[in-house]
Amino acid sequence: MSVMSLSETPVFARAQARGASAFRVWLLALIALVLIMVTVGGATRLTGSGLSITEWKPITGALPPLSAADWAKEFDLYRASPQYKLLNQGMSLGEFQFIYWWEWGHRQLGRFIGLVMLGGFLAFWAARVITGRMAMLTFGLGLLLALQGTIGWIMVASGLQPGMIAVAPVKLTLHLTFACLFFIGLVVMAAHWGAFGARRAATNGLSRAAWALVLAVLAQIALGGLVAGSKAGFTYNTWPLMDGALVPPLENLTRNPVFWENFVDNPTLVQFNHRLGAYLLLALAIWHAWAARGTAVAKMAGMVAAMVLLQGVLGIVTLLLVVPLWAGLAHQAMAMFVLLTAVVHAMRTAPETETRPVGRAA
Repeated sequence: MSVMSLSETPVFARAQARGASAFRVWLLALIALVLIMVTVGGATRLTGSGLSITEWKPITGALPPLSAADWAKEFDLYRASPQYKLLNQGMSLGEFQFIYWWEWGHRQLGRFIGLVMLGGFLAFWAARVITGRMAMLTFGLGLLLALQGTIGWIMVASGLQPGMIAVAPVKLTLHLTFACLFFIGLVVMAAHWGAFGARRAATNGLSRAAWALVLAVLAQIALGGLVAGSKAGFTYNTWPLMDGALVPPLENLTRNPVFWENFVDNPTLVQFNHRLGAYLLLALAIWHAWAARGTAVAKMAGMVAAMVLLQGVLGIVTLLLVVPLWAGLAHQAMAMFVLLTAVVHAMRTAPETETRPVGRAA
């Protein structure tokens, strides 16, 4: 009679189940934190707070100014920046403190997410909840988060260069895009661990279309980042026309002498591309929902299309109102919820050849 190994005992099985459940909760908590982080980042941008802290101190920078002398030092550093000299000349200490706290809070939330990521990874790896390939994938997500933070500082540094009053649009877009890539990785991993229900069989074409939707949503968010970086939302505040036309005059679309620069910092072309991207994304989402009718994934496909439509309406409202804070934040947060729904849908839409239950590979 063979002796039962430890891994076959009911106690060990229950411990594994508890570990898997805790790992799912950890992933969902990180997803929620990233949603909050992107919204806070939007508020930091819309309040003009992103360049208020001119130094990069990952450890000691966690402490805010604690005395009048500390505040005076921080204010002096900001007053030496191009943004202050060119845009905010004469700002009071109280006004500076307002923008400082937004940026400090944004950085603190980033630090907190980093600690949650590192602490969770070490805990679940030490407890052998994740091993092998899954441990490597989780570690890779942690590296992606670290890269995202580094890009954040590169972005801020671009706004501290002579003549700059804001960060470079391309670097803002990279910062947002890498946040989305980290977010997608979390959602994919959470779905793999059964956080969003079982996969449902669909044709290979529907499965590929679901992932195409994810890429389209990501591309549209990146275009939105360029709109934010170039402040294109504060121009052409009409819809569906731009300056009385569906397509602006060619000379307005190509006003920069260096052609490619029009795509990143020409407000006319940047906003036009974002509008065009929204129309194409909505068409793709509606087509996908129509193609999925009568299948096991029809409801989720319809939900993605409905959320894309709602996001489009919210974008139009934001534009017409000339980007008030509440509308800008709602539009940015909603974009992340659209991305979340699209990724969950893609993960649940299994090709017909892959209808086995959700795995728990180590």
